[in-house]
Amino acid sequence: QVSLVESGGGLVQAGGSLRLDCAASGRTFGSYHMGWFRQAPGKKREFVAVMAWSGGMTYYQDSVKGRFTISRDNAKNTVYLQMNSLKPEDTAVYYCAAGRRLSLLEADFGSWGQGTQVTVSS
Repeated sequence: QVSLVESGGGLVQAGGSLRLDCAASGRTFGSYHMGWFRQAPGKKREFVAVMAWSGGMTYYQDSVKGRFTISRDNAKNTVYLQMNSLKPEDTAVYYCAAGRRLSLLEADFGSWGQGTQVTVSS
């Protein structure tokens, strides 16, 4: 498993942008598929985006397609989530996760960060 630490959350106005970083420890980061999930107040945690270990495949939740971009730098053990055109409904705690299976399901990710709060004001 890897240890994950997210950063980059904050308060932003609707229409603005934020970039979330997720730094991983360990020398096996490059072998993990990396995902981003989020949990809004009173709601279940949901899938946002995932990228294969090689960076060759990505999947997004429909509501963020065209606005969010997941990327990774295996040399820096870091995965990113660039969020543009943010909406109030994007407000949530965002988590990065690492898994051995390219999946949209929480259960397939064995390592999780502590989360970072993103708040979008209207």
